[in-house]
Amino acid sequence: MPPDLFDQAHADRLKTDAPLAARMRPRTLEEYIGQEHIVGPGRLLRRAIEADQLGSLIFYGPPGTGKTTLAQVIANTTRAHFIALNAVLSGVKEIREAIDTAQQHSRLYGRRTILFVDEVHRFNKAQQDALLPWVENGTVIFIGATTENPYFEVNKALVSRSRIFQLTPLTADHLRGIVHQALTDPERGYGKLNVTIDDDALNHLVEVANGDARAVLNALELAVETTGDQRLGIGDQRLEIGGQSPISLQSPISNLESPHHPRRRRRIHPTPRRALRQRGRLSL
Repeated sequence: MPPDLFDQAHADRLKTDAPLAARMRPRTLEEYIGQEHIVGPGRLLRRAIEADQLGSLIFYGPPGTGKTTLAQVIANTTRAHFIALNAVLSGVKEIREAIDTAQQHSRLYGRRTILFVDEVHRFNKAQQDALLPWVENGTVIFIGATTENPYFEVNKALVSRSRIFQLTPLTADHLRGIVHQALTDPERGYGKLNVTIDDDALNHLVEVANGDARAVLNALELAVETTGDQRLGIGDQRLEIGGQSPISLQSPISNLESPHHPRRRRRIHPTPRRALRQRGRLSL
């Protein structure tokens, strides 16, 4: 059955309307920023991805550190058939369907199958057990992603058959590099909008993101999409778009809080009237 033009148009629209964090998801190892301890030059995982010789893996780390993105990079580079499931939305039925598909690809085309399960800790024991025989006999190469410690939340038998890679929160330099990618990419980011951002504003975005790439891109998207061709103050900082004359606005970014730390009051320089009042030189 030929592809439906309306379905294709809908898929194309979803790509352009997707959040910035989804549009800017790295497609190759060269675009991937951070986690040099596991995907840096010469590291085991990088060599395995480049050689397309992967075994079963579990990626473990906080949100926004690149677990699902790393799986997507593998999907883009491997010659194996790639199946992705989300443990929140899937069960034993979907696992069996994936195994049937893997067996067909092996029998008909001689291709291996990589089965990626996001949020694998959300599978119950029976669902995780349903994977075991197929991982053990090589029907599928299992890749799991979890924010929880797999040694406590994932079936011990499944853990013993997988290599664990721990991803760590991204550094400030990593987050700045991700913002730079988004501001300079003309197709998926804001490269066509001539956006400039002051160092103080950039530092503020990085600080509230707290090592989370998705959070820093969401904050950047909120600032850019609500600014237009104007300059927008971010607390004491400033983000400039299009080089227009400055206006006095308070950015919604200034109200963002780190998901991991309580809100801290930021000092804003008082206006002249407020300053005089504080010094007792202005009566009301």
